Amino acid sequence: MKLLVRNLARTTTENEISVLFTAQGEVTECTLVLDPKTGESKGFAFVEMPNEAQAQAAIASLHHANIANNKIRVKLAD
Repeated sequence: MKLLVRNLARTTTENEISVLFTAQGEVTECTLVLDPKTGESKGFAFVEMPNEAQAQAAIASLHHANIANNKIRVKLAD
């Protein structure tokens, strides 16, 4: 399942996101979206989790979690 993670602090790294979601289950891919001109984070990422139950648990556990002083939002990606 592909998850969309929004409202990330601009300082949050792809590795930090991966570690956060790996605590909930297997992560096959984590992509922090960067601005092509500046190379800085756009404040959102995509996380792929192959196990649906683990992905749902990650949504339940991490949606509205306070990460780096930002309340992140996690949902299924369209």
